[in-house]
Amino acid sequence: MSTVLAFDFGASTGRAIKAEFDGKTIQYNEVHRFENKPVYDADRLCWDFPYLLGEVKKAIEMCTDVDSLAFDTWGVDYGLLDENDKLIALPTNYRDTRTNGVPQKIFEKISPTALYTATGNQIMPINTLFQLTAEQEKNAKTLLFMPDLFAFALSGNKSAERTIASTSQMYNFASNDWDMAVASLSGKDTALLQNIIDSSTIVGAYKGIKVVKVAGHDTQCAIAAMPVTPGSIPAFLSCGTWSLIGCECENAVLTEKSMADELSNEMGANGLVNYLKNISGLWLIQEIRRNFKSMGKAYSFNDMEQLARQENAFVSFIDPDAPEFALPGNVPEKIQEFCKKTNQPVPQSDGAMVRIIYESLAMKYKFAISQITENTKKNFDVLHLLGGGTKDSFLCQMTANSLGIPVAAGPTEATALGNILLQLIALGDIKDIAQGREIIRNQENVKTYMPADTDAWNEAYIKFCNAVIK
Repeated sequence: MSTVLAFDFGASTGRAIKAEFDGKTIQYNEVHRFENKPVYDADRLCWDFPYLLGEVKKAIEMCTDVDSLAFDTWGVDYGLLDENDKLIALPTNYRDTRTNGVPQKIFEKISPTALYTATGNQIMPINTLFQLTAEQEKNAKTLLFMPDLFAFALSGNKSAERTIASTSQMYNFASNDWDMAVASLSGKDTALLQNIIDSSTIVGAYKGIKVVKVAGHDTQCAIAAMPVTPGSIPAFLSCGTWSLIGCECENAVLTEKSMADELSNEMGANGLVNYLKNISGLWLIQEIRRNFKSMGKAYSFNDMEQLARQENAFVSFIDPDAPEFALPGNVPEKIQEFCKKTNQPVPQSDGAMVRIIYESLAMKYKFAISQITENTKKNFDVLHLLGGGTKDSFLCQMTANSLGIPVAAGPTEATALGNILLQLIALGDIKDIAQGREIIRNQENVKTYMPADTDAWNEAYIKFCNAVIK
């Protein structure tokens, strides 16, 4: 059996997880963790790729007898290579302001409806199409998404893994290939785009270690590790700083209603389409804790939960995805101002503000699931909550109460496990994702939260919609 090394990159940290598979179970542990801090290059906010690659190589040196390695990262961002296959500049961070106003320029050439029908992605300025349109570099010959760039740096292979390509707003779900007509709207040479290959493909080697393309988009790695029970109708919630909530579908949903509902289609590693909504996650809980600390209140997450539990339920709500909550700082004041302008009681205590965040997240999940149900006609009987949010029992229980269906929370390390099992498929140790999910279902700790007080939550949901959604 095999030993693999999974590199999992988030927006603030990178990790290397070593895993050994004995034919029945996967034993894994983190061997290296490092900071992933955006840097400025002139006036661009960037990713420090040389530093990150150096940390990758450190992790490889720390491990022995590894059969393969692979990378997953966030979506949409890329690096550009010159004619000598050298990285021209640091990859630009999706939070850079260069795409401000760019979608409107594209809409002079194609309508939003036509763009969505072609590519299926929620139209957001961060998407690769808009980044490429804003790109100033004119001598580039190759575009590689971030996980593909890491793989290239070790193996020399230039290709685009399918799941990460499908985040770009340039992937066509009808042809399962690049939409060159859409890509050309960027004004750049479409020859920049590399051939698309499937997940679980061995693309080369580094120091005798096979380099594998797994699901390059970390969300798709997490979903690959979803421990579904055969016969169920599952939805998923990949929950950390951000939440991606949705379901697996046979085909992309490309209707005007889907576009208006801001739902997105992405390719999964198993060939199914992951139909999802990208909404806020635990960002506000993390940020309000930082705000409290700056005010001399050093609450732990448990402290905040206990304060919230002491407050009355369903007093006021916010929209966690309102623009004012996207930027750091002053969350208590922003919550108070939101409640004031929506004619709701204004919270005064720390616990009340924390409870508002939790309840509003659970309500927004219900709103998203209702939209997904309308667009897919699927009636879900379980929500699989994956990732770091599984550690937050308060949110897990509220989500079950809000949705009115059981929440199966786990595994916490879903992204890393998805990366690992997709490598094991490439190496021939596991047949397919279905078998990998069975292994994870049998070995991982998955806690089920049953819904409670559903009548009260349903009544409060109407109040939430009237105050927030309108």
